[in-house]
Amino acid sequence: EVAERLAEEMRRVGFAEVFTDRIGNVVGRIGPGRGPKLLLDGHMDTIGIGDRSAWRRDPYAGEVEGGILYGLGAVDMKGALASMVYGAKLLLESGISLGGDLYVAGVVQEEPSEGYAVRVLIEEEGIVPDYVVLGEATNLQIKRGHRGRMEIKVTVHGRSCHASNPSQGENAIHIAARLIFGVELLAPQLLDDAFLGPGTATVTQIESSAGSRNALPDRAVFYIDRRLTVGETAERALAEIEAIVARERARAKIEVAEHEMVSYVGYRCRTRAVYPAWVMPEDHPLVRAASRAVERALGYRPRTSPWQFSTDGAYTMGVAGIPTIGFGPGEEKYAHTSEDQVPVSDLIRAAHGYAAIAAELLGRG
Repeated sequence: EVAERLAEEMRRVGFAEVFTDRIGNVVGRIGPGRGPKLLLDGHMDTIGIGDRSAWRRDPYAGEVEGGILYGLGAVDMKGALASMVYGAKLLLESGISLGGDLYVAGVVQEEPSEGYAVRVLIEEEGIVPDYVVLGEATNLQIKRGHRGRMEIKVTVHGRSCHASNPSQGENAIHIAARLIFGVELLAPQLLDDAFLGPGTATVTQIESSAGSRNALPDRAVFYIDRRLTVGETAERALAEIEAIVARERARAKIEVAEHEMVSYVGYRCRTRAVYPAWVMPEDHPLVRAASRAVERALGYRPRTSPWQFSTDGAYTMGVAGIPTIGFGPGEEKYAHTSEDQVPVSDLIRAAHGYAAIAAELLGRG
């Protein structure tokens, strides 16, 4: 329904071309069909609601109260997608002659695997932008980078026995607990970047298997969310966990987690969960152009800073090297919370900001 509604609105406001690509991204274009390309990127998918009782409002209702839009995906990030579409409409209505194409893409599968769907758009569909603006929440300021992310899977092996006589076996959960404590102690050893901040490592999921509740588990699996700052690599992160395992003399397999997904159009995805860090220089032409455009359209000079979370920029800039920034409505702190929200005024101002950035980068004269 989200994809259909997005495509419908793109057609209604006058996009020259609207299509759904092979993975299910909804893509619209305005412009002459030649010249440089600017991609406005936003994702259509959301996380689940989690504990329904934690939501003070219906997460699916889209309630507006006191000028704030509440609901799942308000700030992360269907609100920005609406702003992008109407930013393109404002650009069309302005009469500005474009020397290049503006693409708006509502991408899929970003929550489980950021960058995968935009990679398909670029590498498989052949739409290679010269610039990318990500609509993730920035409070209408400019983001120019974030730490990388990887998911590490640790499979711990023990030896089962009857729980009434635990000394006869090796409890995989107890072994995993020692390893997890070692992960917690990693913090002082992780690198710290002046702009992006420190690397982090935290355990986010654990599971075990045993023949019954009165048997020692012979296997435990836990997952580590590892945020990589400048100078940290996937190889370094794996080696840190291997050192913990060796110190505890545990039997464990350490690997990068893999994601297997099927998009709503049936496209099968498989990828390793490694997403690199990236930083755009403060004086990069894209950062300067976007700052000028926002100042002209909204009346203030935007601040630049990094995101805490990860985005499709892990691919566009981190892998593909395409100049990328972030500019979007709402505050990052409300993403993935039961208070998911965005000010309606931010949505309107973001639309004007997107139009201004596109005019700055693509306008003739």
